[in-house]
Amino acid sequence: MSLAADVLDAARARGVLISTAESCTGGLIIGALTEIPGSSDAVDRGFITYSNNAKVQMIGVSAEIIKTFGAVSEEVAAQMASGALKGSDAGIAVAVTGIAGPGGSEHKPEGRVCFGIAQPFGVTTETIEFGAIGRGNVRAATVEHALQLLLDALQK
Repeated sequence: MSLAADVLDAARARGVLISTAESCTGGLIIGALTEIPGSSDAVDRGFITYSNNAKVQMIGVSAEIIKTFGAVSEEVAAQMASGALKGSDAGIAVAVTGIAGPGGSEHKPEGRVCFGIAQPFGVTTETIEFGAIGRGNVRAATVEHALQLLLDALQK
């Protein structure tokens, strides 16, 4: 069975729907989940918030937080996840924001991705440095990691 299918089964077992807030993956996480037949009983919606304005307008990320910490930060990932949870009927939300490449900077290198998981009782975040492995590989690794975070959170 696939990781996405395992996530859907875990959401069903918990009786919750899933929502996503995606920046660098542009919808690949929600796409992986909805690729599975029957996913509509476990998936609520996905927010593709690629631009900073989309993050602010669609899911309520603070423009001040983006200005202070940058779009690629755990602070923004936390607000994205919380906003996706609040703006949906979901019981769990995952958010990703990162630099898929090419490019980056000394302070925000290519391959850095910040993740957030929001549930009604709180939000957790983490940053993973995938490295300069290429845009497609960073995006694929981000999807895989986000699905694993969802699965782990749903199984707690």
